Order: sequence, then C-alpha cells, then structure tokens
Amino acid sequence: ILAFVFISTSALTISGNIPPVQKLLNSPPEQSKIFPPLPVLAAENSFPVLSAQGALAVDLDSGISLYEKNPDVKLLPASTTKIVTALVVLDSYPLDQIVTVGKVNVIGQKMGLFQGEQITVENLLYGLLVFSANDAAEALANNHPGGYDSFISSMNTKAKELSMINSNFQNPVGLDGNNQITTAKDLIRVSEVAMRNPVFAKIVGTKTIFLSDVTGKITYKLKNINELLGDVPGVMGVKTGWTENARENLVTYIERDGHKIMI
Repeated sequence: ILAFVFISTSALTISGNIPPVQKLLNSPPEQSKIFPPLPVLAAENSFPVLSAQGALAVDLDSGISLYEKNPDVKLLPASTTKIVTALVVLDSYPLDQIVTVGKVNVIGQKMGLFQGEQITVENLLYGLLVFSANDAAEALANNHPGGYDSFISSMNTKAKELSMINSNFQNPVGLDGNNQITTAKDLIRVSEVAMRNPVFAKIVGTKTIFLSDVTGKITYKLKNINELLGDVPGVMGVKTGWTENARENLVTYIERDGHKIMI
C-alpha cells in the first residue's frame, strides 16, 4: 500500500501534461498554467488512406502524433531538402550580403540566374523557398565561406543538431542521390524549428514576389509553387518537392481552430 501511495504521488508530481493537484489548488490564478486541450478524433471521422510511402501529422502544442505511416522510413526528400539549405544560409550569411552567381550548371526548377550576376542573399532565399529554384540553392552553396563542400557538411551538421537521425544530404537542391535521404519524422523536426525563424516563416508564407539583382535591371516575378498557400484556410507554408524517383513530397504548417499542426 505504501509503495502504491508513493508511486501515485510521484506520478502526479512528474507528469509533464498534468500539473500537481495540490500545487494547482494553492497557486494564484495568474500563476496557473493553462494547458491546451488534447486533440481528439471526432466520432464521425476516420483515418485517411494515403498512397504516400511515409506520412506524419503532429499537433505541435501537445506533441501528439495525429496520424503516422512509416514515419521513420528513409525516403528521397526532393526539394524539401531546401528547408535545411535555408537554415544553413540563415546561419552563414547576413541577408543583405551580395553574392556573385557562378557558372549555372543545374537541372530542374530555376529562377533564371546567370553567371556573373550579383544578387542579395535575401532575394536568393525567396528564390529558394518560394519558387524552389535550384540555381538559387547552388549559388548560395557555392558562395559559402568554406566553399560548396563545407556548405554540404554544414547541412549534415545542422541535421545532427536537430536530431534528424535518419537524414543525410549530398546536395543543397534535393536531387536524387544514393545517400540523399530523410524521413517524415525528421522533416517535422526541421520544419518546426524553421518556422520559429520569422525570416523563414515570412518567406515560405509569401504567395508572389517581385525581385531584382543589385542593379535593378534584372527582375524576377516568383510565384509560390505551393498551391495550398492562400487557398486552404490556415496553411502558412512550408515546402513542396518533386523528383521522378521521390515523386510528390510536401511539408505543410497549418494554424486553424486554435491548433498548430505540422504535416
């Protein structure tokens, strides 16, 4: 009996979601923490059937997984890679730094940069995250203080710092590679951290933007390729991705009805 009482009391004391009863009763109202309601599956709803190889939806306030399918299976990330690319850029450059575009030799989505063009880091970040421009990713990586290889190393260091234990990156673009991999769970981790950065959140939430090089003579109109943004209530980013082998990839952040959900 004594053991039961001790364990029961300890459980009340250490619970992360339920405050100690006695402490709650003795605390003045302004010091009592308000805990968000836990998500509950409505009786009339059922779990979806998805063709995706891996999927995960998390309620960020509670940390509860709302839906998961193979969340730890290693898959090709495609351009969701650029979330990590952007975080390394934000760590490495001031936004107003001017970089010079080197030889443009990349396939896939491009904003149309040319060799010798000078443009700010901030504008390249818009190209990277709004238009998913591969040439913007390459320009940012090539101008890294330690060079391209150092940029890739910094991406993998960032992944380790964020406990993306099943991820590895070989390029800043998201092109398929033998060891360019991530998981649904790892993408949730990095995206939740990225959306705390106001610069990142602003950029991925931008529907359309006009940019230019430093001379103002070269202009770009970039439209966000995330078709949910502005059309589905509460969607505020984060990143799309596609390659022939990876197929469709999508990380989405939603604020709706008092909930913050990362999918």
